[in-house]
Amino acid sequence: MQYSKENTIVQNLPWFKSWFDTAYYHKLYAHRSEKEAADFIDELITELQPLQHAVMLDVGCGNGRHCRQLAAKGFNVTGIDLALSSIKQAKKYETSQLQFFQHDMRKPFGNNHYDYVFSFFTSFGYFKDQTENQRVIRNMVNALKPGSPLVFDYINARYTAERLVPSEEKEIDGIIYSITRWMDDKYFFKKIVIGDNQLGEDLEYTEQVASFGLNDFEFRFGMNYLEIEKVYGDYKLNEYDSKTSPRLIIIAKKNGN
Repeated sequence: MQYSKENTIVQNLPWFKSWFDTAYYHKLYAHRSEKEAADFIDELITELQPLQHAVMLDVGCGNGRHCRQLAAKGFNVTGIDLALSSIKQAKKYETSQLQFFQHDMRKPFGNNHYDYVFSFFTSFGYFKDQTENQRVIRNMVNALKPGSPLVFDYINARYTAERLVPSEEKEIDGIIYSITRWMDDKYFFKKIVIGDNQLGEDLEYTEQVASFGLNDFEFRFGMNYLEIEKVYGDYKLNEYDSKTSPRLIIIAKKNGN
């Protein structure tokens, strides 16, 4: 299959195009747990029971930590992400069963090709134009074979809102990250101000993620021929509770034979 490989230009780009490709982003989020990813994949495989050599796609794969776990179990896995720096890192682990491509999830990435499509760790909801979020869901559906599942891992908006930490500061390798969080009726925001003595001035990025809940996904998935089959609330696949679950993990099936 063919994927686009666009060069990103840092200046005057949306936050998700510039921030995810910086060395500062990778340093700030370097703590993301490989064990957590491995344990989650183990739970999913037990739940999904994929056939041997199933063909899988991870949309917004980052550096490929979930992809690597899936490929290690013998599945044929492709990861796509917009951030070229993440894809370069992920490509170090490529094998005959594991491939990575730089690609914008708003553009099509296959037609009736995959047995499973995954969206891990809130790799969605970045776009101000809601038609773009819809386009991503439609692309995921189109990429799936009829009757195949989409696994969608998102923040639980209510849980996140009630536990929002307004501000904090982190020092990593002598660099200060001043973080401020807030929300409105549509989005969660996180502003990161980076104080690096080697730079002439501070850098600033603001993450923005839609505060979608289960009802929002029921509506959006229904519009795109996805039927929700199961909903879980954490990476151990415990029952979802809107008040107490840290995650919203949805397994939805593409309608069709």
